[in-house]
Amino acid sequence: MSRIIAIEPGPPAKVALVVDGKLEDLLVDPPENDETPMPEEIHRVRVRRVIPKQGAAHVKLGDGKGFLREAKGVAEGDLVVAQVSGFAEPGKGAPLTARRLHRGRYAILTPEAPGVNVARSVKDKEERARLEAAGLKALDGAALGLIVRSAAVDADEDAIREDVADLLALEAAVAEDGGPGLIAEAPGAEVYAWREWGDPDEVIREDGVFERMGLWDAIDALRSPRAALPGGGWMSVEPTTALVAVDVNTGGDMSPEAAAKANLAACADLPRQLRMRGLGGQITVDFAPMRKNDRKAVESAFRKAFAADGIQTTLAGWTPLGHFELLRKRERRPLTEVLGDG
Repeated sequence: MSRIIAIEPGPPAKVALVVDGKLEDLLVDPPENDETPMPEEIHRVRVRRVIPKQGAAHVKLGDGKGFLREAKGVAEGDLVVAQVSGFAEPGKGAPLTARRLHRGRYAILTPEAPGVNVARSVKDKEERARLEAAGLKALDGAALGLIVRSAAVDADEDAIREDVADLLALEAAVAEDGGPGLIAEAPGAEVYAWREWGDPDEVIREDGVFERMGLWDAIDALRSPRAALPGGGWMSVEPTTALVAVDVNTGGDMSPEAAAKANLAACADLPRQLRMRGLGGQITVDFAPMRKNDRKAVESAFRKAFAADGIQTTLAGWTPLGHFELLRKRERRPLTEVLGDG
């Protein structure tokens, strides 16, 4: 399998992951002078109004507003250190959490949750024990928490320690006293790609690389609701004010297996489509007509595809009308916002 990371320096920087010649993921830095709160940013915010029944509070976030969850024990006027946890829904304040975390390539520092844990996906007992010991050593007695990521499997202990040291330094800077404002920026597209995509076979960083590799055609296709599926089927992915509507179609295939093939192909490709289009929130999928007996296979395929996706997604299940509903974290901005409509 060939994995290439292509980087257009920008501004704004654009980073693509190309797997076996296919655009697998796309990251774009926000436009210059864009002040939209970005996930992972950390701010010191002023509490404006407490909502005791929800354990939450409305806060002042820069020139705008935010909604702070897990706000127990705070009072109006307090300064609180909080992290942006996702993009705001239209007309609402940016979501914030007081339980901040710092993500590195090999570990995640959890200041509010002490203890060392190893990612559940690491199954080998000896490797789990090695990584837990490496995490404890890297913390060096700090009364903080650490999650050792699956990316640390087979990583050198020195590399893990250096990664954690950077995270500890960031937390030390964040914990200092100060007035309201931004105190830690979100990672840019290049940093995020290095952190989340792992080591590629090749990195190409040059102006015009997207044009040379033919990536703009694939990106332009993402601006259209229609996404082709293997076998001649297609699905329509259309964001509305309330939700993202997905409609799966068999195309010209009239065989008895057409619906099953199109539906399973949609399950496999939908995480990629949502990720690159920057879509989240409530998602409703209208599959091609199928028997109820086939739903189990579709749901299983969905679970497998989204488990490998990396963006938090809750599979809510089937509606009485036979649609399938999901709830997806808004970790990215819509592609049409960062690149325009073309």
